[in-house]
Amino acid sequence: MDADLPLLLRLALGSMLLAHGANKVWGGGGLPGTASWFEGLGMRPGWLHARLAVVAELGAGALMCLGLLTPLAGAAFVGLMVTAALTDHRDNGFFPVVLVWLGPGRWSVDHLLGAALSGPVVALKAGTLGLVASLGLLTSVGQLRRKAVA
Repeated sequence: MDADLPLLLRLALGSMLLAHGANKVWGGGGLPGTASWFEGLGMRPGWLHARLAVVAELGAGALMCLGLLTPLAGAAFVGLMVTAALTDHRDNGFFPVVLVWLGPGRWSVDHLLGAALSGPVVALKAGTLGLVASLGLLTSVGQLRRKAVA
């Protein structure tokens, strides 16, 4: 595997998520507009879900770019993408757990700290954690019941 591939993937995925998080705060309607949008999706209270999404997107994006706590960043990505797929972006998204499987690469903080976890078991755990977190969130706001009835 090309040693620079994980770096390129991390920077592409991480910067995309950073941009999404920043847009929720500083774009268009700002945080109030994002909160209103979440309310419209049935994720109440919107102000809380908007803030949780911003923290998750900015945090996971930064961790992914740095290659720090890569499995945790991958789990956050999965949670965000599953939530997005089940609420608003049904036809969009991708599965960055592949990057957790590959590992963050040698140009990462995880590698420097000797904590570069990778492989199929780590990817499965990260994916499961993200899925459980997303489904727990959506169940808590009644989003899954509404989708099942509709």
